[in-house]
Amino acid sequence: METNYIEEERYFQAQKRVKEIRDFYIHLTLYVLCNPIVIAVNLMTSPGFLYCIICLLGWGMALVLHGLKVFNFAPFYD
Repeated sequence: METNYIEEERYFQAQKRVKEIRDFYIHLTLYVLCNPIVIAVNLMTSPGFLYCIICLLGWGMALVLHGLKVFNFAPFYD
């Protein structure tokens, strides 16, 4: 009985890990697909001021932090 419980717990943890990795790649895909649109809109509406840089940096930092958490590279996430 105890062995079955441990196997179920390991399966649940593996399933959770796969979901976290999948969610990161969805986040990365949206970043790559949406930012060219933001850049194009910025260049068409106000080419004198590149506000898209703020969007790219902000979302990029969030993406990096998400990746650090998912792939266990950040010591400050527990």
